Amino acid sequence: MTAPLTPPHQPSSNDPWQIPPGGMPPKGGGSYPGVPMGPQESPGEDDPQADLRRAAVITVLLTVAGVALGVLWLWLAPRVPLVSDNQAVFLKDSEGEEAIGADGTFVLLALAFGAVTAALVFWIHRRGGIPLVAGLALGGLLGSLVAWGVGVWFGPERDVVAHAREVGKGVVFDAPLELHAKGALLAWSVAAMVVHLALTALFGPRDPEPEWGGWGAGAPGAPGAPGAPGVPGAPGAAPGSPPQP
Repeated sequence: MTAPLTPPHQPSSNDPWQIPPGGMPPKGGGSYPGVPMGPQESPGEDDPQADLRRAAVITVLLTVAGVALGVLWLWLAPRVPLVSDNQAVFLKDSEGEEAIGADGTFVLLALAFGAVTAALVFWIHRRGGIPLVAGLALGGLLGSLVAWGVGVWFGPERDVVAHAREVGKGVVFDAPLELHAKGALLAWSVAAMVVHLALTALFGPRDPEPEWGGWGAGAPGAPGAPGAPGVPGAPGAAPGSPPQP
């Protein structure tokens, strides 16, 4: 007869289904003393309501910032010169590119506003997330609409015929400031989303790597833990214990 490999009262240290000391894990989460159960998240770190509030604030601030974009567009956009002969209104320079220049100026300013606002949002919150990106996109669109309205409202006279009659025959006057390419209204939103996503990918917080310990690793009384009873047949085991292959 040969001695049993593992005494009945001592479980094998190589058993993957070994129940940790103290029984099964408690219901509702938690961990045993000395047994790491993985990374823990701080309460309130991912609060959906807080993210929605941040997104709402960003949307409002970007909408108000559209006034500054409109003022800059009104100041920097080239004017389209017109002239009248008392019968019709003509372009003074039929080959001029002032109309295209007005659209290009709006796009460049909107791209700059999108990059700056996205950098400020990331610098303040130091995080990403769908609500923040959605707030940047919606705020950029609303801010562009406000900027468009400011430039048109405070720009040159919109009634071209009345303006031509007012200035007289052969007098050059400015055409109303218009945005011919309506796709320019999306430049702010696109730039903000791209810049914010890039900053989040480069400098955003990283999720900690999970470190899952074994059931009995580090637990008091577990096999291999400090102060645990020796394994039968292993060095340091109690005298007289059955040998282990």
